[in-house]
Amino acid sequence: MFAFRKKYESYSDEALMELVGKGDERAFGQLYDRYATKMHHYFYRMLYRNQEKANDFTQDLFLKLVEKGASYDPKRKFSTWFYAVAGNMCKNEYRSRSRRGSTESMSEEIIRQLADPGMADPYFSNPIDRDSFDKELTQAIEQLEWPHRQCFVLRYQDELPIKQISEIVGCPEGTVKSRLYYATRKLSERLKSYQEGRPRQAKKGGACKKTICDEKQ
Repeated sequence: MFAFRKKYESYSDEALMELVGKGDERAFGQLYDRYATKMHHYFYRMLYRNQEKANDFTQDLFLKLVEKGASYDPKRKFSTWFYAVAGNMCKNEYRSRSRRGSTESMSEEIIRQLADPGMADPYFSNPIDRDSFDKELTQAIEQLEWPHRQCFVLRYQDELPIKQISEIVGCPEGTVKSRLYYATRKLSERLKSYQEGRPRQAKKGGACKKTICDEKQ
């Protein structure tokens, strides 16, 4: 069993996905180990910091991995393809919420689901400041239009390169940069009071890993 595990650990994502398409359960398990936590965090950030939704969407995503395994093109980077599938799931959820008329309650839901008690930041020595900033940032991101929100989360919270983001969302790199500039400008306006008198570089691991007004290219 250990030999099989070591063998699969050495495989690329793309090779594992090819095996998943052939019904290989060990390959599926290896991909799950590599991506489950990462994708759960992605859904948690994209879906109003709702833990239950993040759990459900993560499980649904891996079911789709099995369902779509036979049609996967191994020439395509797996992580790019996987994020694209996850992004479409989020987009469908936004549309569903809009049809249900639940948009007005999003801000309250975000605040209720916001829970990052262990997030330390030397630029917010007062816990109330940290909590207040997180709430404001989360609400501001939620108010962005879907294309800008998606690019912002992929770039600043998942730390993906511009090129890969362009492949995930299906648009030129220049468009991605334009969306990021628009998003960071909007967030900068909303959070202006928090930027005054603070260092320009936020601590890695915070709600936004770079200063939000820096992405202009």
